[in-house]
Amino acid sequence: MEALLTLSFDNIASKDTQKIRKGLRQIEGMLAQICLSSGKSKPSTPSHKRNASAINLGEQQQQTPKKLGALGEDLAFREFFRLQEGFEWNVSIRVADCLERLLGMSSSKDGHNDLLILSALSNLQGLLLLHPPSRTIFGREVYMNVLLDLLDPYNCPAIQSAALLVLVSSLLATPQNTRTFEHMDGLLTVTSLFKDDETTQNVKLKVLEFLYFYLMPEAPVPAASAPNTAVNRSPSKLVGAFDKRSNTISGDDSGAVTKKNFRSQEEKQHMLARYLNNVDALVQDLQETAPFTSVAC
Repeated sequence: MEALLTLSFDNIASKDTQKIRKGLRQIEGMLAQICLSSGKSKPSTPSHKRNASAINLGEQQQQTPKKLGALGEDLAFREFFRLQEGFEWNVSIRVADCLERLLGMSSSKDGHNDLLILSALSNLQGLLLLHPPSRTIFGREVYMNVLLDLLDPYNCPAIQSAALLVLVSSLLATPQNTRTFEHMDGLLTVTSLFKDDETTQNVKLKVLEFLYFYLMPEAPVPAASAPNTAVNRSPSKLVGAFDKRSNTISGDDSGAVTKKNFRSQEEKQHMLARYLNNVDALVQDLQETAPFTSVAC
């Protein structure tokens, strides 16, 4: 796995868009192998010989997703999770850095750059769900700013929608990241996108879903007794066990969870009301329908 990560890191760090595309596909293939069952699949007959490092995507499409409960017993997942605990092999940081570089590149007329951004966002969403401690990198302003830049009106609707999904993944059960989001005028960015007449209806729906998520009450995630116990859990329950260790990923201790990191629903409602009318109705609808009852915000 280290060899594949080294190769993919070199590719996505390149200024050559073809190499970036190859690196992102290598990461996507690695994540697919972790998440998909190893059952038999139909043989594929590619028209040309693939590189040794390439992943056979044709075979992946024939496989079925593993159950979350089974991932903790999967050796590939355990090795992936172990490697993500340190800065050197953490994929989320590399993909976020790649996103920042892609934003700095001039847009191509054929939309190739937009496709690379979408691929990077898709990978990043999966990484943050598979390895929750990696979310702590978005407690740093430089990385949160990348996500907010992707919500600018000049980006295409597909990028805006994908960025909102990654934003949810980065804030999930990580209140310190939510405080960074608020500090960087994230609410202003999101509500401005919602109120913009040029914003598509689909993106506005995604924004509305994000606001429902944002308004959820924040609650601490119960910590596990030991890291080895946590690895046997589903990935969505791993955060508590690694809160104390996750600062090794971002390089500082700003990710430490304290009582001051949490805000009540009323406090967040008041903050959102600065930028959007009729927030009371959103909160009432959230309380009545409880769309995210199984999610810790």
